[in-house]
Amino acid sequence: MTSVWESLTVDARDPARLARWWAEALGYQIVTEKPGGVEIRQSPDRSPALFFGLVTEGKERKNRLHLDLRPADREAEVERLVDMGARHVDIGQGDVDWTVLADPEGNEFCVLREQ
Repeated sequence: MTSVWESLTVDARDPARLARWWAEALGYQIVTEKPGGVEIRQSPDRSPALFFGLVTEGKERKNRLHLDLRPADREAEVERLVDMGARHVDIGQGDVDWTVLADPEGNEFCVLREQ
């Protein structure tokens, strides 16, 4: 027996705001919005989802899990995401072939080069 990846949960001080940011970044849609959290998916019946759950504490250190995005044009996508409120971050990655950004609540993610 195996499991199916249903969702990834992201702790957020403002789940609605962060879910909307990621929905725009990924072209996803909000499928569930409740006081304790917001779920986004590519379409309502498609997994995996990203669930943004309410927490009171802020992010304190580097993520142990992060998303990797692979756009058709990395430079254009990095510019678009920064214009949306992402920021460049240095997590000690050195000289690599991807760009490390952080979302509006500081969660790191990578934008990879085109394949």
